[in-house]
Amino acid sequence: MTEHIIEKFRAVRGEVGKAIVGQPEAVDGMLVTLLARGHVLLEGVPGVAKTLLVRTLSRALDLDTKRVQFTPDLMPGDVTGSLVYDNAAGEFEFRPGPVVTNLLLADEINRTPPKTQSSLLEAMEERQVSADGVTRPLPDPFMVAATMNPIEYEGTYTLPEAQLDRFLMKLVLDLPPRDAEIEVLRRHAQGFDPRDLDAAGVRPVLTVNELHRAQAEVRQVGVRPDVLAYLVDLARATRQSPSVRMGVSPRGATALLGASKAWAYLSGFGAVTPDHVQRMALPVLRHRLQLQPEAELEGVSADSILRSIMQQVQVPI
Repeated sequence: MTEHIIEKFRAVRGEVGKAIVGQPEAVDGMLVTLLARGHVLLEGVPGVAKTLLVRTLSRALDLDTKRVQFTPDLMPGDVTGSLVYDNAAGEFEFRPGPVVTNLLLADEINRTPPKTQSSLLEAMEERQVSADGVTRPLPDPFMVAATMNPIEYEGTYTLPEAQLDRFLMKLVLDLPPRDAEIEVLRRHAQGFDPRDLDAAGVRPVLTVNELHRAQAEVRQVGVRPDVLAYLVDLARATRQSPSVRMGVSPRGATALLGASKAWAYLSGFGAVTPDHVQRMALPVLRHRLQLQPEAELEGVSADSILRSIMQQVQVPI
């Protein structure tokens, strides 16, 4: 484990803090997702800086970023790219879509039909796009950061389970506490412009090569057999809960393992502890639970079920 690289990630947090106030858990979740080579779903009401968080993190990491505003009339080719006829050459050529980037901001992903949402499945899982029988690899690193609004239902589409399962984490951005909201207004009163990150002083502090090195080091983080068993017990307990229609799959347990290793690395540990697993359990598992209809009617949430399970499952010492 390289302390120099971990210090760089601490510097990334500082750079993001120049534009983002009161969302430390979301920042940590984004960094864990990058280190674990996953994708992240950001849920929050309008105005809690979901888009600004993605843009600022991209600037601090010096990554190429593209943004897609998902709408009901968006087509799959508008995301992945399509074949376009070149009059001069007299043949079709592939014109890459915005998915060919390091960090794709999929804004309001639930406003487009499942047909267009599915255009991201191959990119998220295989890190490639296919057109006319030709497969084209995506840049490395590659991460999808999708946003969605939890309170608007008209004109929105439910994300299919297969789509949700591709996201390593679902981060919920709550309204900031009073002190943080005052700080936001103070910055705006002093001239802060969220569209001008240069003026805010946000600068790149971590290179792509350093990110690749950190991702490789995360894979070397150790896990004791009893901690692996704890991960499995948590996943199996979700399948046995009476409030859950469909619990966490083995892929979900694998995702929790990867996120726990990344969080242990960021925390300066060479091996995963139960504390790291518990810290990652909610963001990694909350969107993988399908609740029973009667549980939803009673206001039971996936987070409350997961907290109850973590209290019941025996923790290794």
